[in-house]
Amino acid sequence: MKKKIALITAFALTMGMTMTGCGNKANDTKQADAETVYAVEAGSAGEEAAKENEFKYNSVASQADALMEVASGTSDAAIIDLLMAGAMIGEGTSYPNMKYTDKLTTEEYGVGCRKGSDLASYINSVLAQSYADGSMKEIATKYGVQESLVEQTATEYTASAESDVEYIKGKGTLVVGITDFKPMDYKDGSDEWIGFDADMARKVAQELGVEVKFVEIDWDNKIMELDSNNIDVVWNGMTLTEEVKNSMECTNAYCNNAQVVVVNK
Repeated sequence: MKKKIALITAFALTMGMTMTGCGNKANDTKQADAETVYAVEAGSAGEEAAKENEFKYNSVASQADALMEVASGTSDAAIIDLLMAGAMIGEGTSYPNMKYTDKLTTEEYGVGCRKGSDLASYINSVLAQSYADGSMKEIATKYGVQESLVEQTATEYTASAESDVEYIKGKGTLVVGITDFKPMDYKDGSDEWIGFDADMARKVAQELGVEVKFVEIDWDNKIMELDSNNIDVVWNGMTLTEEVKNSMECTNAYCNNAQVVVVNK
């Protein structure tokens, strides 16, 4: 009888230790998640995703800077656009030892103009025309984003009484607000801005009969830059969030995207 009780006691102690061990491991994992620091671009959809998930995060000037944070070990992970991840991380890229794991959101890109501006309508007409004639897909294929294109339906430009389009034609330049964001806007070896968005912006400027000028902006201040006429349009893989749509006159969506978590392999 004593032997039986001893065996039962030993079994109970073993089970208790096992369960305690499992409980500690779960707590440790939860704590590790809570301690992960994510690098995000200030004012971006990535920052919004971090807030919604209650992540601990550092806000930096650009998504490129977010990747640099991970590379240097200043942050544990980054939250960036899926299209940028496809161009910037993995084999044959600037960051071959990085990978993306979780997809936090699904979203769409659009172009932002001043509230009430007829430039958005004009850009919609160019997007529709270029989609129909295949030139949009040709440009997208050049930068590897062809699978993300959103179909454009036929649309006609509608001018407003106080026309932004005429204002831009009058001054002879279309000023495009951007950040360094491959494959949408980035510099080539000749220090020229290229990328899917940059090339499409050039197409719109050509249709307007004006020169294009690219200006790097603080992404967190994009609405202020528009409203103060420092730029005419924000064209830089901009996610169509409710805040953006309420603050700008936005075009139709032209690309699908997502926010993803990037870590070192």
